[in-house]
Amino acid sequence: MTAASLLIVGSFAFDDLDMPTGEFRDVLGGAATYASIAASMLAPGRVRVVGIVGHDFPEPHLADLRARGIDTAGVERAVGRTFRWHGRYSSDLATRTTLDTQLNVFADFSPTIPQSYVDSRYVLLGNIHPNLQIDVLAQTQQPALIAADTMNFWIEREPAALSEMLRRIDLLIINDEEVRQLSGHNNLVKAAAEVRRRGPKALVVKRGEFGALLFDDEGTFFVPAYPLESVVDPTGAGDAFAGGLMGYVAAQDDWSHDSLRRGLFFASALGSFCVEGIGPARLKEMDRSALGARIASFARLVDYGGGLVLPAQIRRS
Repeated sequence: MTAASLLIVGSFAFDDLDMPTGEFRDVLGGAATYASIAASMLAPGRVRVVGIVGHDFPEPHLADLRARGIDTAGVERAVGRTFRWHGRYSSDLATRTTLDTQLNVFADFSPTIPQSYVDSRYVLLGNIHPNLQIDVLAQTQQPALIAADTMNFWIEREPAALSEMLRRIDLLIINDEEVRQLSGHNNLVKAAAEVRRRGPKALVVKRGEFGALLFDDEGTFFVPAYPLESVVDPTGAGDAFAGGLMGYVAAQDDWSHDSLRRGLFFASALGSFCVEGIGPARLKEMDRSALGARIASFARLVDYGGGLVLPAQIRRS
C-alpha cells in the first residue's frame, strides 16, 4: 500500500504560555506545526504544508520539519513578525484566557498553493478565515477527502462564508462547544445532524479528556481519550488530533467508514502525546515504537475480549 499526499494549510506561531508549572516564552506553535508533525508520524514523506512566517522565525524550525519528511515549499517567509499568542491556563488546565494576540504577518496571509501541491489527494484546512479555506480548494484538483477546522470567531462573525465552506468539504473536525454554537442545538446528536445537513458527510466532535465522537452515514462512533497520569500543556492537542487522523487516512489512502474509525484511535494517541509536554516538544521527541506501544495499550483499554450479550438471567426476568 502506497501512502497518498496530504496538504495541510494553517498557522505557524510563537506562543507565550503561563502554565501552573511556570512561564514558557517563544514556544513553537500554530495549527500547521502541530498537525504536520502528527501527520508525519503516520505518512512520512507525504505531508505538504502551507503557511506564513515572519523574518523572526528561525530556519532550524523549518529544517526540523523537513527532517521529518514534511515538504515546506509552501511556507512563505514575509517581512514582519510571526503570529504570536499569549495565554494563561487555569490550575487544572481546563480553561485558558487569551492575554494577547498579535496576528502580524498572518493578518495578510493569502495561501498560495505551489504547483507541486495542487494534486494533493487529501487536504486538511486549518483554522483560518473560511474565504481563505475556499480559496485553497479552488487551487487544488479534486481531492479525495477535504477536512476542515473552524472556531467560534468565524461561526459568529462570518456565517455566510462558513456556510459556503461547509458545502465544499467532506469532514468537519471541531470541538463540542463549536458544534453547539454552529448548530444552535445543545444536544450533541441533534447538533451533529444539523451540521451534517449543511454539507459535511462526516463530523468529528472533539471533547478533550472525554474523547471524541464521529458522526457519519454509518451512525455514531466513540473513541476515548487516552488516560494519562500527567497532563502538562493542552495547547495544540486538537490540531495534533486532526493531523493524526488525516495522516492515518493518507497513509492508508482510504477514508472509508472503517478507516476513519481506526484512524480516530491514532488521532487520540497522538493528541495524548501532545499534552505530555510544553508545546510540540513531546510530539517531536517520540518515535513510532512509542506510538505503537500506545496504540497497543489503547486496544487493551477498549477490548475486553467478548461481545455484548444480555445475560440469560436478565432476559428471563
